[in-house]
Amino acid sequence: MKKSIVISFVFFALLLCSCQKSKTVESTDRITAEMAYEGVNNYCHSTYDWSVAEENPSIMYVTMGEETETEYQVIFRSYTGAFVYFYVDKASGTTRMVESVPSLDVEEETGTINLSDYLEKKN
Repeated sequence: MKKSIVISFVFFALLLCSCQKSKTVESTDRITAEMAYEGVNNYCHSTYDWSVAEENPSIMYVTMGEETETEYQVIFRSYTGAFVYFYVDKASGTTRMVESVPSLDVEEETGTINLSDYLEKKN
């Protein structure tokens, strides 16, 4: 009786472990430049209103910036002239955001996102 309970418990535990969905960014994986761009681009398209740029797409865009050993910089330019600099940690995908409004000489940190939340899930 005890043996069958233990076997059932082990089977149930293995079943639970195997049902967890794998994340796009695993802890052992590194973020690529393409992943950084895709995630930030998806975030920007879901967060900001792009309808203003339909007739003139050059007034809003996402582009790659500088790269260091530990992070990628991805830049969003708004139709207002403001820039949001996304600093994507290559190891974790944690992305901090810094908004800059050059015309007002203002720059401030505006939060963080987890890049994997904005990457397309692949099965």
